Amino acid sequence: MDQNEVELQRLNAGLPGQKNGRQLQRLNTETADPRHWQQVFNKYDTNGDGVLNLAEMKRMLQAANYAHDLPDEAFRKIIDMADHNNDGHLHFAEFLHLVHSDVLPRGVFSKLLTGYVHNLVAPRGGKVWHDVPDGQYEEEYSCYPLPIAMLIVALIEMILFLVDVISTGDSYSVNGPIATVLIYNPHKRHEAWRFLTYMFVHVGEMHLIVNMLVLLMLGIPLEMVHHWWRVLIVYLAGVVAGSLGTSVSDPYVYLAGASGGVYAIITAHLATIIMNWSEMSFAIYQLVIFTLLIGFDVGTAIYQRYVAKMETHIGYMAHFGGALAGLLVGIYVLRNLNKKPWEKKIWWASLAIFVVLIGITIVWNIAFPEYFPPLMYNTYEPLP
Repeated sequence: MDQNEVELQRLNAGLPGQKNGRQLQRLNTETADPRHWQQVFNKYDTNGDGVLNLAEMKRMLQAANYAHDLPDEAFRKIIDMADHNNDGHLHFAEFLHLVHSDVLPRGVFSKLLTGYVHNLVAPRGGKVWHDVPDGQYEEEYSCYPLPIAMLIVALIEMILFLVDVISTGDSYSVNGPIATVLIYNPHKRHEAWRFLTYMFVHVGEMHLIVNMLVLLMLGIPLEMVHHWWRVLIVYLAGVVAGSLGTSVSDPYVYLAGASGGVYAIITAHLATIIMNWSEMSFAIYQLVIFTLLIGFDVGTAIYQRYVAKMETHIGYMAHFGGALAGLLVGIYVLRNLNKKPWEKKIWWASLAIFVVLIGITIVWNIAFPEYFPPLMYNTYEPLP
């Protein structure tokens, strides 16, 4: 048992004069990864006595270039609020508890100490701290296991697109041999694979490039925190929800492209923001940006079709369905770094809503064939 573990146990035992013994019993769970803070603590424990005195604490805070103007009384109050055994010093366990507590405003003290870590502690993987966002969520980024699921999906979609382009000699490849089998065709709903495989068909190179850029730029970061299989589940849920939603709301529309899955990846970021709000940097700004991005795109498609009466042939419901699926499935599937009791209710509610909506669209497709265009059985008939 090292010195820090002994100190934690000593504090947890509730020594005479301790301010709040029960509060310190939570130290082990609140300080899951103290390695960075230990290096900070050791750097400023200049006399090596295992505690920080007033002068050392002041020197540490001032080193971040935030606290030069603080009076000595402010430093004394900081120490006093964290000094649970009233010995006038900060032991490492007390220092660590102060780092993770809400005793002081997060915008003040947490910002100061995060600044030390970014400047003094070498992060894993040899990255530079200035290139890494603040926050526990961002510190979870890792290349192990390799984030290759979205990369493989994008590669398959590009290869199939090129095969159709080469076969037809036309970048408008939806009449290629692969596209005609995989595209979602409302006249061939009995070929159930089309509800998923339309994601491999794209209408022109710009359609493909835009989808792939968004997929890779947003999907890979998700994989680095939540691992490939979770992100793949979210992506596929968005694809299926997009086609099923379109089949019910817009039964005569053909679907091609990965937009349903791409929108699921976009709103999966919203899910991570909601479930990891306190662990993320700039959560409110990220939430606003992603919400505006989705609202603008879907809103534009609806306006062009129903207000401006433009023949865009955009299956906006695939975007909306994919986005909704990404949010609901993302909340349930993606990692939550700090689970709270109320969040479990959101998990189950999200899963239940997704299952109910998918169930309704499947039943609708099966039970009301007269609602849909008549079926055609010539698989290779050219598309309109």
